[in-house]
Amino acid sequence: MEASGSQSKSVLSRLRVVWLNLSFWTFFSVVTLCFAIGAPIYCYAFNLVLRDRRRTLRLIRRTIGRYGGIIIRCGWPLVRVRFEDFGPNDKPPFVFVANHRSSSDPFLLAVMRLECIQVMNIWPSRVPLIGCFSRAAGYLRVREMPFEEFVEKGSQLLAEGVSLIAFPEGTRSGSGRMNQFHGSAFRLAQTAGATICPIVISGNENIPHRGSLVMHPGRITISKLPALTSEDYKDMSPYVLKTRVREMIQGHLDQQPAQMGA
Repeated sequence: MEASGSQSKSVLSRLRVVWLNLSFWTFFSVVTLCFAIGAPIYCYAFNLVLRDRRRTLRLIRRTIGRYGGIIIRCGWPLVRVRFEDFGPNDKPPFVFVANHRSSSDPFLLAVMRLECIQVMNIWPSRVPLIGCFSRAAGYLRVREMPFEEFVEKGSQLLAEGVSLIAFPEGTRSGSGRMNQFHGSAFRLAQTAGATICPIVISGNENIPHRGSLVMHPGRITISKLPALTSEDYKDMSPYVLKTRVREMIQGHLDQQPAQMGA
């Protein structure tokens, strides 16, 4: 009986994976196709009527955010996403600093519902659709520009009220232990006097697993931790600052198994 029950659970588990992948990738493809066709027409028409570059950029960024928000719901109910805010009174714009566990991370940060741009690595900017829309939105390619230009453009965006999203590990860790942080986002924040907001992403290591497109059912949590203002870190070096933020994120990650099992 136990063997029969175990086999039934195994079959049910496999069916759930199959159903999740069929439904998710179908919805993903349809939504992406509609976005790829409709978003440029919508944004071009908006700009044609208003002739206002700043408002057009805001529209492009928020349209990308809405697209991401739809994508992260395509796996429901087998993939559930929860957002928790531990600093609801913190005032944007922020330099969001997030851990990097999966290729789904950039989509998941659509839960922020702010005008944001991302600090990108090299390879995403070379993917045709991603590269096209990221250029239109003014995303920063930190490894493809001089650091002085990165700081100048990033500071200007922050001054305009645009938040920045950075994944300072540079590449996905795929586990609970993070890679070491690069310092570019922290040096930019210090130069601009910006508020740094740590973001903790957990639960999406297998949604999908690194090097695979196979989705697995699970629960994902995005936690917005209390922010650090320029006054909080004014006496810190870039190294001490990035270490402090990394410890905040890792400390919250270390608590996740106990919280999820409660």
